[in-house]
Amino acid sequence: MSGLFIPAKPSAEAEAFAARFIDLAHPRLGSRVMDVSDEFFAARERLIEPKPPVFLPDEYDDHGKWMDGWETRRRRSPGHDFAVIRLGTRGVIRALDIDTSFFTGNYPPEAMIEAAASEDAPQERDWQMLVPKMRLAGDSHHVVEIHDPRPFRWLRLSIYPDGGVARLRVYGEVAMDWAAVSPQESVDLAALAHGGRALAWSDAHYGHPSNMLAPGRGANMGDGWETARRRGPGNDWAVIRLGTAGTVERIELDTAHFKGNYPDRASVRAIRLADEPGLGRLGEDSPLWPLLMEEVKLGPDAVHSFEHLHDLGPVTHIRFDIFPDGGVSRLRIIGKKAR
Repeated sequence: MSGLFIPAKPSAEAEAFAARFIDLAHPRLGSRVMDVSDEFFAARERLIEPKPPVFLPDEYDDHGKWMDGWETRRRRSPGHDFAVIRLGTRGVIRALDIDTSFFTGNYPPEAMIEAAASEDAPQERDWQMLVPKMRLAGDSHHVVEIHDPRPFRWLRLSIYPDGGVARLRVYGEVAMDWAAVSPQESVDLAALAHGGRALAWSDAHYGHPSNMLAPGRGANMGDGWETARRRGPGNDWAVIRLGTAGTVERIELDTAHFKGNYPDRASVRAIRLADEPGLGRLGEDSPLWPLLMEEVKLGPDAVHSFEHLHDLGPVTHIRFDIFPDGGVSRLRIIGKKAR
């Protein structure tokens, strides 16, 4: 492909939801576009591609102009086009972003989104209206806040009658079925797939702290939490809400790919909270939480495992401190759910 590309314009509103929630449609959670009515001009997988869309002015393929999104052919018969997405985990959806970046003369004039909770492929009767038919504009973000507390597994994006959508972002929270997990089973209490989420942090210049909670090992330095170089006093930190209250048995810190920019040291504090304080309070109160893991030395590009922890009983939130700054690929909080 051509080396010349134009990046998409960011959306402040979408970025605000991305900071507070996770993208339930992210492929790393196992989300997939299962079915589409058509994908003649641009493949279905691009609809949930994690990277922001780009425009390649001189790029063409066998079907025409290459577009970074999902695009159907011009409809010459009645009906409309659609895409069906299966979320990797059931989740409560807080906001949706229908992004038509770079689609100017080929975007759909209208779109609608339905959701279904069934584990298996939904029947027509299973679909529930989530976003009624709405007008779309070209080369724009369309952010819709959702106020439905039910968890869903499936989404159906309908576009009228045809056209292209660059990305569909599904901001929300994982709805983990903790009743199905045995109190004797050791699990990663902080994993994204188990409902863990970063709530507050000192800095996220190069990568969001929720990246540390993603499955598997990091693909590269961009697939982790990395702060800017600290030039003043203090240290960087992130507050993580666990998927459920649990007793921590082991902590794993993975500095994969961070070789000249890993933190020198790290520590972990933890607490059990009945109510979640405001984000400002988290930053003020969390330095006073009890120590779960004393300050330890870290090394480059390696998995570090720590089992000598303080017994704090069941906890719901942790504060991860790195000294003074740097990047961490993955953070695992291994333990058992509270009875």
